[in-house]
Amino acid sequence: MADVDEILMDCEERMEKTIASLGDNFASVRTGRANAMVLDRISVDYYGAPTPINQMAAIKAPDAHLLVIEPWDKSSLKAIEQALQQSDLGVTPNNDGSVIRLPFPALTEERRRELAKQCRTYSEEARVAIRNARRDANGAVEKAQKNDSLPEDEARRAEDAVQKLTDKYIGEVDKLLKKKEEDLMEV
Repeated sequence: MADVDEILMDCEERMEKTIASLGDNFASVRTGRANAMVLDRISVDYYGAPTPINQMAAIKAPDAHLLVIEPWDKSSLKAIEQALQQSDLGVTPNNDGSVIRLPFPALTEERRRELAKQCRTYSEEARVAIRNARRDANGAVEKAQKNDSLPEDEARRAEDAVQKLTDKYIGEVDKLLKKKEEDLMEV
């Protein structure tokens, strides 16, 4: 019986990590509002080492459509500005010599649809990862059954429990996607 509990715990843990990863992916997709998390994936070449912007500067959002990046080392301003220009943010940085301002214009309808499509891709990847966790868990149950350490009725109960977990987490993915799409389409 401990085998089944271990299989279920491992399966649920993998599904939880998938949901967390999906949340991170969604956070990096910018909506019409300025959000410092869109900078999390951008690294700057800082003294030969790729360094995330949030580890080398203070990031503030004074209003809904502006981010202000204030580096602790002013000599890194140019490098940060370059990294922002090369990123896929679609925002032009303004460098005034002491801080970098990132004005986020309102999204066009076409850009909103593109971003929604990107979010649907992320959610499909999450569904696939959840199904893979289900497949692996069911495989472990079958293996335990073949090794005669698990009766058939216990195996069936375990597979039902794995399916319930799968349904729960797929529902969670759908809920997160719906919320993100609503945020994106909000004008």
